[in-house]
Amino acid sequence: MKTLSFRSSAAVACASAALLLTPALSSVAFAQASGASASGATLSAVDQKFVDVATQSDATEIATAKLAMAQSQDKDVKMFARHMRVDHMKLSMGLKSAAPHDVTLPKDNVDPAVMDALKGLKGKAFDDAYIKQVGVAGHQKAVMAFQDEVANGTNADLKKAASKSLPVIEGHLRMGQALAKKKGVSE
Repeated sequence: MKTLSFRSSAAVACASAALLLTPALSSVAFAQASGASASGATLSAVDQKFVDVATQSDATEIATAKLAMAQSQDKDVKMFARHMRVDHMKLSMGLKSAAPHDVTLPKDNVDPAVMDALKGLKGKAFDDAYIKQVGVAGHQKAVMAFQDEVANGTNADLKKAASKSLPVIEGHLRMGQALAKKKGVSE
């Protein structure tokens, strides 16, 4: 078994330090600071848009469902909210599993405009705004993002997750539209 002399150990240390200053490694540090991964892998614009919309949709659905449970007096609205909360928690976990390991998903990505619009409302005013903004408009936006990912995404795992989840999101839109019709809320 050979041992390195102090001189060869110093040479290895110097060579290692020199490598830290190379442009290639500097670009890795830049990539990490700018949101790209250390491996250089980044999401395409379509994949990134999908991740942003899907995480915001899930977070907003979960947060507004909690709000609906507290601020609505309507059993149908509360039942819809419960269903959305459970499903979007599952969808959120599926997206986390599908995302590349070197991509960090946004956390607490709740749409502040929707939350602000709903926070001060109660009763029928809350119900109508919740159904219109979350049940219908929010799901319309999500359906378009999921369809776009299925058709144009480049990350196979994200496309698969979008394809698997799209029928659920489309079902939510139909449920939101049916609830709007039942409650006389114009879309």
